[in-house]
Order: sequence, then C-alpha cells, then structure tokens
Amino acid sequence: MNALVEMFSYSFMIRALVVGVLISVVSALVGVSLVFRRNSMIGDGLSHTAFGAFAVATALGFAPLWFALPVVVLVSFLVLKLSKNRKIGGDAAIALLSASSLAVGTLAISVVKGVNIDLNSYLFGSILSVGWSDVWLSLVLAVIVIILYILAYHRIFAITFDEEFARSVGVKTGVYDMIFSAICSIVVVLGMRLLGALLISSLIIFPALIAMNFAKSFKKVVFLSAVISVITFTLGLIASYLLATPTGATVVLVNLLALCAVKLIRLMTSHMI
Repeated sequence: MNALVEMFSYSFMIRALVVGVLISVVSALVGVSLVFRRNSMIGDGLSHTAFGAFAVATALGFAPLWFALPVVVLVSFLVLKLSKNRKIGGDAAIALLSASSLAVGTLAISVVKGVNIDLNSYLFGSILSVGWSDVWLSLVLAVIVIILYILAYHRIFAITFDEEFARSVGVKTGVYDMIFSAICSIVVVLGMRLLGALLISSLIIFPALIAMNFAKSFKKVVFLSAVISVITFTLGLIASYLLATPTGATVVLVNLLALCAVKLIRLMTSHMI
C-alpha cells in the first residue's frame, strides 16, 4: 500500500494513468471490430506508419504528434482503398505500407544525427515522455473518438459482420469505413507515447480476445473489452513501477497472462463438464 501511495505521488505516474485509461477505452472500441473483421494486423501496420511519421517529424524539427496524426489518417485511407483492390488485398496493402514506413523512419534516423534517443520512446514507449499537453490532447481526441463511435455504432456493427448486406440496404459503407479508419489512426497515434509502435497494437487486440470468451453479443463484448483493457493497463502500470520494468512491455505481458488464464480456465471447465 505504501508503494502505491508513493507511486501516485509522482505527477508523471498520474499523467501516465490518465492517458493510459483513455487509450485503453478507445483502443477497446476499435479492437473488437478489427478482431471480428479479421483485420487485426491493421493496428500493427498503422503503428509502423506512425513510427515513420514520428521519425521524419523529429528529423525535420516538426511537432511529432501533430505531424503524425494526419499522415497516419491518410495512410489508413490508402490502406482501405488498396484493400478493395483484388490484385493487392488487405494483408498485402498493410505489409506494403508498413515496410515502407519503417524504411522511411529508419532512413530519417540514419541521415539526421542526434534523434535516436528521442525516437526510442516511440518504438518502446515511455511514461516519462507523457506531459500534461498529452493528457489534454488525449482527453479531447478520446472524447471525439467515443462520440464518433457512438454516432456510427449501428453502421459500424453492420459493416463489421456483413458489409455487402449493409451496402445493399443503403448504408454508405465507404464513408463509415473511412470514419472507422480515422478512429483506428487516432488510437494508434495516441498510444505511441505510452506503449510505443511495437506494442500499441497488442492493446487493441488482447482485451477484445479476452472479452469474447465471456460475452456473446457485440455490444457486451465492446463494453467488457473496455473494462478489461482499463484493468489490465492499470495492473501493468503498477507492476512496471513495482518491478522497475518497461511499462509497455509489462502491460502487454499482463494482457497475455490474462488471455492465457482465461483460455486455461475454459479448457479446465470444459473437461470437468
């Protein structure tokens, strides 16, 4: 208890908790749809794109967050367009843009000296890099994401399970696909500071996979995924402080342990029955 009191006496831990909870909620919203649509790798692809954008922005002296956000949104639209192309396909489009973005980011790092240390936090995450400006920006963007998701919920539900049927009944699937892609982009960019490019996609996927073991309806899975995401992030943050381990990696491992525990319990229960 004393360790927890000491932990939250530091302002950087409070900032990390606030931003982490906001990211956990919005990442859970998009994660469920991505898992059901079997398009989970888009988060990984967008995170690599965000890394490339952050690297270029840092090299050119621009504000990384404000530079990366529109770039990642535009790339997500490009992935969406390429995925509709039968000759390329969704997986190939994600791999193509992901590899290209990593190459651009790596080139930017190698050409401009003195930016390697700054970019490490974007690869692996750093709670020390989260400032109050990030807290307020995360709050504003999280509210925007939640409002967009609520307003477009029924359409997102429709295109998640049967896009062809949704289109046949008059749903403008292209528009809502773009809205959903923009939401994914915002979530990835927000999570870069805290978890890093290599780990943010796991926060999108793990809670959804865990929630699907308990809830049957789409709405319940979304709600439970958000709750699980917040809990696992908080536990991971606390564990990283107590064990002096990297926050992003610890959060991912807590999610992994939770998923393994759920699968093990279900396996044992099924054998008992």
